[in-house]
Amino acid sequence: MSAESPGVEPTPTTGPLHVRARLMNPFVWAFLAMLGALTGFALGGAVAALSSIGVTVLIAVFFALALDPVVRRLEARGLGRGIAIGVTFAGLVVVVGAMLAFVVPATVHQVVAFTKSVPEFLTALEQQPWFQELTGLGGEEAYDAVLDRLQAWISNPANLLAIGNGVLAFGSGLINGISGTMIALVLTLYFLASLDGTKQAFYRLLPAYKRPKAAEVTEKITRSVGGAIGGSIQLGVFNGIFSFILLSVLGTPYAVMLAFLALLVSMLPMIGSVMVWIIASAVCLMHSWQTALAFAVIYFVYMQIEAYVMTPRIMNKAVSVPGPLVLIGAMVGATLMGLLGALVAVPITASLLIVINSVVIPKQDARTGPEPTVDPQAH
Repeated sequence: MSAESPGVEPTPTTGPLHVRARLMNPFVWAFLAMLGALTGFALGGAVAALSSIGVTVLIAVFFALALDPVVRRLEARGLGRGIAIGVTFAGLVVVVGAMLAFVVPATVHQVVAFTKSVPEFLTALEQQPWFQELTGLGGEEAYDAVLDRLQAWISNPANLLAIGNGVLAFGSGLINGISGTMIALVLTLYFLASLDGTKQAFYRLLPAYKRPKAAEVTEKITRSVGGAIGGSIQLGVFNGIFSFILLSVLGTPYAVMLAFLALLVSMLPMIGSVMVWIIASAVCLMHSWQTALAFAVIYFVYMQIEAYVMTPRIMNKAVSVPGPLVLIGAMVGATLMGLLGALVAVPITASLLIVINSVVIPKQDARTGPEPTVDPQAH
């Protein structure tokens, strides 16, 4: 005979109701929330730790896409793909090695020299005749106050220590960048050699009837990305060479530093050359106002040639992206990934436009009316 009272249902010790009762306990909810938060923090830390690896892989992928057109041109001249990849990669290694051996050390040396020369420049600025004439027109007290503040800031040992730490951080980052460059070169070789195989493997994952369209869109994207990255590199190289020649002729003591800056910054779409023009003109002002004026005028002429002659011939063959989308993409990319994000903004935007024009718009054009609705009670 059961000991339980008649009319009272026994409380289950197991089963769904028991589990639900346990989950409704506030302490259990707090414990689960804490586990979820810890898991989120752990995943965030893992993503942050792996971000540098992701950037290196991304750089290698874009380099491989940029070198693929060169490989195809060599194949068209009768070379096998393996030999064409070897020749192209050897040329890349020679260029990167020359930069690491000659350009980068000279740039670091001039960056350190420039940092040390800023206090002397501010002191000598007050003694320049053109500056004295400018202050003589009015506002001398404002100019003196600004210069006094700058000199006080520079004379502060804590600020000088901060500048020194910045230089050390720059050198440390440069060393890490060199090691990352070597890894990126090796990954570039692997990606370049396996590019066709990777695309074919991707097509095999799709249904057979979708593979031709996917292959067509993928080829357009890879050509667009490769052409955009390659075009940006060409424009950056031309800009760096021209800047170095011009600054050397003008006698600027920081020609290598500014030319290396022009090589990198001018790859930014639409605004890179303008930034180089402003920064380099300001640095040339430390040498003399005549040098700054000559550089500003001559480089401005080069900017017009680059914008209306060189860029259309180099970039328009690869990508066709409206100007507002270029600026928006560059701002978004720079916010998310810095300089690298701004550089890849144009090819990524162009890839999205290719997908929209090749996949989304044709589907919308094929829809000439509303989709028929099926009554579930008709069967």
